[in-house]
Formats: sequence, structure tokens, C-alpha cells
Amino acid sequence: MRIVIIGAGAAGCFCAAVLKQRFPQADVLLLEAGPAPMKKLALTGGGRCNLTNSFALLKSVDEAYPRGAALMRRALRAFSPGQTLAWFEAQGVQFTLQEDGCYFPVSQDAGQIVRTLSRAMQQGSRVELRCRSAVRRIEALPDGGFRISGSDFTVDADKVVVTAGGSVRRDFLAFLEPLGLEIVPPLPSLFTFSIADPALTALSGVVVEQARLSIPGTRFSASGILLLTHWGFSGPAALKLSSYAARALPECAYRCPLCVNWLDLSQQECRTMLEALQREHPLKTCANARIEALPHRLWEVLLAKAGIGTQVRWKELSAAALNRLCLTLTAFPCEMAGKYPHREEFVTCGGVALSEVSAQHLESKRFPGLYFAGEVLDIDAITGGFNLQAAWSTAYIVAMSLNIP
Repeated sequence: MRIVIIGAGAAGCFCAAVLKQRFPQADVLLLEAGPAPMKKLALTGGGRCNLTNSFALLKSVDEAYPRGAALMRRALRAFSPGQTLAWFEAQGVQFTLQEDGCYFPVSQDAGQIVRTLSRAMQQGSRVELRCRSAVRRIEALPDGGFRISGSDFTVDADKVVVTAGGSVRRDFLAFLEPLGLEIVPPLPSLFTFSIADPALTALSGVVVEQARLSIPGTRFSASGILLLTHWGFSGPAALKLSSYAARALPECAYRCPLCVNWLDLSQQECRTMLEALQREHPLKTCANARIEALPHRLWEVLLAKAGIGTQVRWKELSAAALNRLCLTLTAFPCEMAGKYPHREEFVTCGGVALSEVSAQHLESKRFPGLYFAGEVLDIDAITGGFNLQAAWSTAYIVAMSLNIP
């Protein structure tokens, strides 16, 4: 029996590695369009590889997976973050847990994860890896099995696992067209925002530890660290919002109003904080006695936006001025002027519709022996290791579902 895996990214290589653990003599062929396997994995987490997340800070799986949450609940029961860590630890990788729930290798080197998976794929007989082998067509054969074709090769397989990852190219999944599967149009997710406000873009490098970013008039809202850059907004708050609104933002060409709550507090909570500053520092200027959670450079810009001079003393601040400052801090309006993607942050939503696969085995409902795992499915997540966990969990399910005589 020959198994062909299409795509040598995180999901494809992990699936091959688990298969080799189960069946050391399995005939596994791994086809990769690029010049080397796991290129994107090597860039994950800024080259440090945020392998998974503890999920401890989430109220539900739905918070992490805007698309595919129901399937991921099942997948995480089949192969959890704890099992992911145990699997890699058995291969000699040690991990460290950050306060935000993210797990990184102690080495802080994504290359260690790449090398670990490469070694695991060579257990028993070697996985045959063919790079620069882009698949152009896959078709089901009349007597069972599949034929996979590229520009210069044709391979027949008894079982096929598609782990082609994600891309916003219109022809990215064209090789699946002969099968007639439903494909949800892929769109960018996890990107940063360009902002049309010179006063904010001049604050490049400023970090707000706990802010809330939202799109007025919608349900889309996200909180967390907000990083101001020379183009606009980055950091977890912006990336999470881009994920939640990934299918809505193209409708407005990535241009829409945004609202920033710089403290992630209610107006009443903010008002109480400002009144306390006024009582405690009546003779100090508003610029010098500030809310400690906000960096000084940002605080001065926000004072100016509220129409308050930096030399105005707290005792001189009128009730109307206090109200303006409260609104500026909790409901600051600005405009999104486009998206600004980075390769290490780039994820797509869309792909093979989940209605096409069985939730238990991730096998095609119409073509027995055809499986899907990873980002090629219509599953994607917010930043924080959740996308890689989806790759590990779905790839594990497929590897455990394949039975080899």
C-alpha cells in the first residue's frame, strides 16, 4: 500500500512522522511544491516556534477558532496540547510556558522542531520526500485509489493525505477540481492594520499592555497587547481582530472605522481612575501625572486628541474636559486604511469545506481513502500557537485513522 501526502508543512510532516511510528515499513511518499519542507514552520513565532497553547486563558475553544471550532473540540480530545508536548518531549524537545499561555521550545529555535520532525520521519524505512513537486491534478481511479499528477510526474496511491496548507492564490487548490469538492474561498487572516492617523503612526514602537480593538456596529472585538507601528496597529489585539473579522473585512476593501479602548475598561471604570488622579495630583500637570498603564508618548497624544494642553493642571480640568478625556481613552475613533501582512503572521481562512469530511477521521465523505489535515481545511485560529495545534491534532487523527495491512 502506498500513501501519498501532499504538502510537507507542519501537518504533512507530523502525519508522516506518526505514520512511521505506527508502521515503520510503510511506503510513504511526501510531495512538496517548494524547495524544502517545513519552510513556514521554521518562521513561526518569529523563528522561535510557538508550538501550542495551554488554552488556560480561554473561556471556550470558540475564542481560539473563529472557523472550525466544533471540529476542533473533537480534534483536541483526540490529540490535546498536553499530548503534543509529550510527543515532542519524547523526541528530546523541552518547552517553556509563557504567561500568555504560549509554549515555546526552551531553545527558542524553530529549527529544532523542524529537525525533530525530519528525524522522526526517518524511523524505520525512510519517508520518500520529493521537493519541487507541485501537484497539478488528483483524480479518483475507477477501481479504487488515486492518480496524482504534476508537471513532470505521475504517481498512483492507495491512500492520499492532503496537507497543502493555505494560500490566497485563486488557483491554490485547483488540483482538487477533478474531485468536485466544495472549496470555501480562501482569504487572508492574521494580518496587521494600516492606520490613517499620522499622530499614531509617529508612535512606532509604543506598546499598550491591555487594550481592546473593535469595529463599530459589528460584533467584532479583541483585547490584548496592542503595538503601534510606523504603519498602524500590530500585536495580539490587532491580529485577533483580523482573524475574527477575516471574512467581513474584504467586503469593505479593508477600510473601515475602528474603535480603540486603550485601557480595556468601561467608561465608568475609566472615569473613576481619572477622578482619582485629579484628587491625588491636583497641582501636577496632566502630562506629568498620567495613568501608568499608558506610555508617556501615547498619553500626550491622547491628551491632545481630547483638547487638553500638556501644561494644564489636574485641578484646572473641567468636567467637560474630563468627559472628553474619558471618551478618548475608552472609545478612540480611527480608520483602518488597509491590511499590512507579514509572512510570519500570515494565515488564511477558507479551504476544503468541513462538510466534505467526516469529523471522526477527516476522510472525504465522497472519496474513501482521501484525507485532509491542517490549514487546507476550513479551520483557522487566532495567534498564540492555536493554528499549529490544529495542524498537530488533525494530522494525528489522520495518521491514526489510516490502517495499513
